[in-house]
Amino acid sequence: MVEQSSWSRMSQEDPAHSTAYVERFRRLAAQGTDLAGEARLVDALLPRGARVLDAGCGPGRVGAVLFDAGHEVVGVDADPVLIAAAEADHPGPRWLVGDLAELDLPSLGITDRFDGIVCAGNVMAFLAPSTRGEVLRRLRTHLRPDGRAAIGFGAGRGYAFEEFLADADAAGLTPDVLLSTWDLRPYSPDADFLVAVLRPA
Repeated sequence: MVEQSSWSRMSQEDPAHSTAYVERFRRLAAQGTDLAGEARLVDALLPRGARVLDAGCGPGRVGAVLFDAGHEVVGVDADPVLIAAAEADHPGPRWLVGDLAELDLPSLGITDRFDGIVCAGNVMAFLAPSTRGEVLRRLRTHLRPDGRAAIGFGAGRGYAFEEFLADADAAGLTPDVLLSTWDLRPYSPDADFLVAVLRPA
């Protein structure tokens, strides 16, 4: 049995948690807040019309921008409330409820690998520690040999950047570039955030 993520625990303890998250980003979008930074970076990494997996897609804000840019997008999230919001607010991509630690899209008929994977919104830090390596391995198996994955999360969330990079290496993913923000600022060991652009080793 897969260990429960901290997001799942929060949602069980507060049934309104996921809905509040959805409404927060709907408000930010309505206010004109720029919510597309992650998608801009990923779009720049990819050829036109690429296949993109939005891993831990939440209510779909990143995948929706990539879809509008002409990419073929599949989004996966374990929270059905977030997937329902993605389907309602952002029709077009294929949104799926699923645990990244058990990700097996070929079993759902999605057999082609992805040119790009994006994992934003601190998804890696919400994972149960026992599942982190398995999630990275499964992302690796869904990535084309020449594909790249962009994964970002903040410091101080119980997953040291050095540990993450070691887990990525063990999963067969090696860094192309490390950044401290989605807007391409250089990474340093004391950074508050990591964006790792990874490729299959």
